[in-house]
Formats: sequence, structure tokens, C-alpha cells
Amino acid sequence: MKSKILFKLKSAITGVSLLIILCICCVSSSSAKYGPPKKSIRVLIVGGGSSHDFDRWYKQADAATLGKDDFATVTYINNTDSIAFYLPQTDVLYLSNNQPIKSPEVRQAIFDFVNAGKGLIMGHAALWYNWKDWPEYNLQLVSGGTRSHDRYGSFEVTIVKNHPITKGVEPKITLKDERYHYEPDPAGPGIEVLATNSVAGSDKVYPSIFIVKNPKARIVGIALGHDAESHDNQFYKTILFNAVKWAAHR
Repeated sequence: MKSKILFKLKSAITGVSLLIILCICCVSSSSAKYGPPKKSIRVLIVGGGSSHDFDRWYKQADAATLGKDDFATVTYINNTDSIAFYLPQTDVLYLSNNQPIKSPEVRQAIFDFVNAGKGLIMGHAALWYNWKDWPEYNLQLVSGGTRSHDRYGSFEVTIVKNHPITKGVEPKITLKDERYHYEPDPAGPGIEVLATNSVAGSDKVYPSIFIVKNPKARIVGIALGHDAESHDNQFYKTILFNAVKWAAHR
């Protein structure tokens, strides 16, 4: 009697084990077929300063654009002293601020981040010559900068180069923004212009979207972004999405 019971128990255990093995095989086969789930890109947005509503357009609008469908996990801060704390958990640093970055440790942490090959995006106000006591920022990271802009109004932006950042956008668009007079610094690493805007009635052409020729990191400059006319525009949203993806090596 005992032997029969033991036989039935062994058979049951064997059946359960076989079922577990089959389940593991199915999961392994599925994983091999579809691959592991892709991790969202970790983006740190830094805002704060004057003349712009950073919370509304960067903390809310841009964070929503990047967070759609778990494309990115966005952290927004307006305390520049805390940048270094977040950088170890960051894939792409997105500077939009014109408030000071005073801490020498934070400044060094940003350069260390870039030298490690991470992604950097500088939006609108961060392309200004904001800090006279930190010339290395504009020289090496921005490869130039902006000291003036036209009065807020309509102008045309034209894509001038096919690139992953300009993929899927209209070749030409008219929007309202501040036309930034960005000028490259000949002493900097140089830039590759992806989109421009021209001043009517003159030969002046300014970059709207560009990449900095940094030998280690992927750096993007986006001169657009004063208010809703840019941040709620599908052209801008696609450019921002593509820029983060490219900067993160995805």
C-alpha cells in the first residue's frame, strides 16, 4: 500500500517538475525572440532663472513629451547645486536654465559627465552667455553662444541636414519664438548645423538646431523654446524626442 502511494507521489512530483521545465522553456524562448524590455532613458532637466516659465515649459511640457510611452524617465530640478547628486543616475543631461551654476564641484561634475561620453542637450536659455566666470561652458560645451535675440515673433525654420535628430519632421516650418543670434566660437570644437533660420531682407542665417563636435559626448543645441508656440508644436516635440534618443546612443 505504501509503495503504491509513494509511486503516485513520485509521478505527481515528476509531472509538476516537467510542467515547471516547460514553462521556463517557454519564457526563455519568448525572451530570446523578443529580447529584454528596453529601459527608459534617464533624463535630468535643469531649469530656473529669469524671463522664462521654466516650470511650465520644461518641468511640465517637455517632461510630458519625453515621458510618453515610458520613452524616458524624467527628473526636473531647479536647484543647480544638486546637479552632481543626480548625474550618476542620468543618461542625458538637459540644461534649460539661465540661473547661475556657481558650485565648482557641480561645474566639474558636468564636464566629467560629458567626458564620460554621456548625452547633453542645451535648450534655449542655456545657449546664452550666462556666466562670465565660467567661460569654459560656452567655449567647450556650447562652442559659442548667444548675446541677443530678435523681439518675439514669427520666423521660418528650415532643416538643412538629414540626421537622426531631424528624422520625421517637416523640412520647413513657421513658428513664433525668440530668434536667438547664436554665434559659433572659432576657438571651440565647432558645430554641425541641422536647422537654420534666416533674417528676411538680410544675409544673416542663425542655427536653430545643431550638434557640437565633441570627441567624447553627444551634445545638442536647441535654440527654440521660449513658450507654447515651440513646446506644444509637434515639430519641436519630435526634435526633442530625437535629440534625447540620439544623445543617449539609442
